[in-house]
Amino acid sequence: MLLISSQEFTIGTIADNHINLKPVILFKAKRTIKESEQNKENFHKLIDDFSVAMVIKIQKTSTVPIVQKAFRFFEVKGISANEIVKRIQANFRFENCLSANNDAEAEQNQILLNTLEDENNPIRAVFAVQKLNEGWDVLNLFDIVRLYEDRDGKDGKPGKTTLSEAQLIGRGARYYPFALEEGQDKFTRKFDDDISNDLKILEELYYHTKEDSRYISELKKALVDSGIYEDDENLVQLNLFLKPEFKKTDFYRDGHVFFNKKVPKSFDNIKSFADLGVKKTNYRHPLSSGVGRMSSAFFEMEPTQSNDEVIKTKDVLLAKDENRPEKDFIPNHIIRFALSQNPFFYFDSLSHYFPSVDSLSNFIDSTDFLAGLEITFSGTPNRLKEISHFDYLQALNGLLQSIEADIKSNSTEYEGSDYIKEPIHKVFKDKEIKVYKDSERADGQETLVANEPWYVYNANYGTSEEKKFVELFSRRFEGLNQKFENIYLIRNEREIKIFDKLGRAFEPDFLLFCKQRDGEQMTFQVFIEPKGEHLKGYDKWKEDFLTEIKAEQKTIKIHTDTYLITAVPFYNYNNENEFKTTLENTLNE
Repeated sequence: MLLISSQEFTIGTIADNHINLKPVILFKAKRTIKESEQNKENFHKLIDDFSVAMVIKIQKTSTVPIVQKAFRFFEVKGISANEIVKRIQANFRFENCLSANNDAEAEQNQILLNTLEDENNPIRAVFAVQKLNEGWDVLNLFDIVRLYEDRDGKDGKPGKTTLSEAQLIGRGARYYPFALEEGQDKFTRKFDDDISNDLKILEELYYHTKEDSRYISELKKALVDSGIYEDDENLVQLNLFLKPEFKKTDFYRDGHVFFNKKVPKSFDNIKSFADLGVKKTNYRHPLSSGVGRMSSAFFEMEPTQSNDEVIKTKDVLLAKDENRPEKDFIPNHIIRFALSQNPFFYFDSLSHYFPSVDSLSNFIDSTDFLAGLEITFSGTPNRLKEISHFDYLQALNGLLQSIEADIKSNSTEYEGSDYIKEPIHKVFKDKEIKVYKDSERADGQETLVANEPWYVYNANYGTSEEKKFVELFSRRFEGLNQKFENIYLIRNEREIKIFDKLGRAFEPDFLLFCKQRDGEQMTFQVFIEPKGEHLKGYDKWKEDFLTEIKAEQKTIKIHTDTYLITAVPFYNYNNENEFKTTLENTLNE
């Protein structure tokens, strides 16, 4: 019943986060349908007999971490042992359990097996022998129970059965896609660096088997060899906790942190081409001249250039301009025809990007849009005198394609929202992380930060560049302390993200908070990102984003407190002196 408890924990966790998911268990027999049917019968008896006493016994005796976590969750949510019994008996009643071995109902069973992820499919448990070993993919399978004990490996090498079991685990380990916020990638793992997060259970598959060290070793080898599982023997789990002294501060209790969200892009403020980055420069269109020359293959001929071969240019407007009556303009009906040939410029599409445009005529006649543009035709003098409607149409097609490319490259479906606030104590918490034993991150820099009140965590499990930055900050602290109080440096262990105007996510490594001792007594929140030399070019957009935040210097007032949100360019050990000056100037602005 341990796995049932973890399944109820999964259901409770996803309900809290508004994720529509129904976890499924597979009970696997080895040889015969009779064994599988007996397993199913035993399971139903166990569910029918399930009691409050059994729940209490599991809670007291189980040492399995996920089960302990489940009971902590039940306790926090006020879910009693009696309620747990009722939920389990309801979720795993007879009609919610399926035998995949029943050939008499093969067609109906196949439909149920292939639609386990559907909201209206009630199946929570599947009992099978070999039928599901191949060709069965299900994303909401979170537990596999191996209901037999023998193994067929030799000399530490996995046997045929073990390899088959590894393949089954591989199919069961397919990622269940989910998003926690608007625009988040559903198919990306989210909690590899936050293993204490309750939602981590959605990124895990539990394989239940009787304790057999040799079998487990062989199974692990099969999983590693097939690329399904990464051996965690080289990983070390580390506890990262907020210092007790920090948790007692007014800043931790009453302070706020500011960040933003990824939201669908609003085009309400887009009033012109310029607002979406469309170039105002003239579109150039060469005209075919029809001029040619003949030359002899045997005799050098002096090239001559007639008047008709000199290339000149002529600017043509897209709308009549009363202030420039001498300028030619393209007739309105040709522009309308060109627009009708490109679906991007249908009114429904235009109104998405430019809500202020209330008609196609408005789009054509407004100087904020087409009427503000010109086309530069190039050709011989005679050709420029004879620009045809077809020439206009070809030039317009090229211009419209250029405008479309500019709009698409400068607009996205998402953008960063305005800043929102959250209490410090709700965002930054104790957590567990995993790092490689011999990596630079395994050193927590405790000798420097463990006893410093300005560093809020017990350790800094960051990169070497991040540690260099913390060393610099340590040296500059006394200088800051003369002008500021409540100075706190917080390493951002994936707690917050900020999003730029294109909706790209960025997780700054550090947030610096400090409050002016004099004057306005503003609290600064500074985003800081140490960056290795080899990554500066690749992540240039992040530095540009930090520069934008610094230029904006957003101030937010909460009751009597004023916060200033700012940032500094990348820290790199090679530019340490420059960074130091920039940080100090930022805090003195």
